[in-house]
Amino acid sequence: MLVPLLALQRALHREIQAVLLILTRHAGATMAFFSLLFLPGVLLHELSHYLMARLLRVRTGRFSLWPRALPDGRLQLGYVETARSDVVRDTLIGLAPLLAGGLLVAYVAVFRLGLLSLWDALRVGAVERFWAGVAGLPRVPDFPLWFYLAFTVSSTMLPSRSDRHAWLPLGLWIGALLSLAILAGGGPWLLTYLAPPLNAFLRSVAMVFGLSALFHAVLALPVALLHRILTRLTGLDVQ
Repeated sequence: MLVPLLALQRALHREIQAVLLILTRHAGATMAFFSLLFLPGVLLHELSHYLMARLLRVRTGRFSLWPRALPDGRLQLGYVETARSDVVRDTLIGLAPLLAGGLLVAYVAVFRLGLLSLWDALRVGAVERFWAGVAGLPRVPDFPLWFYLAFTVSSTMLPSRSDRHAWLPLGLWIGALLSLAILAGGGPWLLTYLAPPLNAFLRSVAMVFGLSALFHAVLALPVALLHRILTRLTGLDVQ
């Protein structure tokens, strides 16, 4: 679910940037408007890093929400500097935006937009029921606000490459400990006490990723269509 979500996010972000660039015809203005569009999500992302680091007593440095272009061509919408510590605390700090963003997306989707029925329809392939539910979403109270928040947060909650630097060492340690436990005869205990909560956690993560993909999929066609219309009207295109 994560790989399709990343691909969908990147494709939609490219379309949004193309629309903004055609409208403004200025790279700096495009970067500014794009950053403002995702400001709530970026704020939650960086604030989550900062608060988790403070909670774990890891030293923090500069905090910025001002976008900047990276040497590899990517656009960094914000950052917070944190000191390196042990792999457990570094992992928790890197995971903080995903945890906070996932909770907010789940809250908006379940309690504000009532998307569980749409998620169930999408999961079982009930296409007609899914699109009927999508058509009824604009009648939800404060729908534009909640949809916007869920979209911007789900677009920015995934950990960056630097956020994931401690995941491999921690994963290797956990894998080694589980292997030792199984070799020592702890397999039945793990299946009884560890497998059920792990399964529930993974199902929750899959639901959040699925809902995030849904928010992006709903916007993908209108934004792509707007891109094509602007290209026809102006004679300009951005690839």
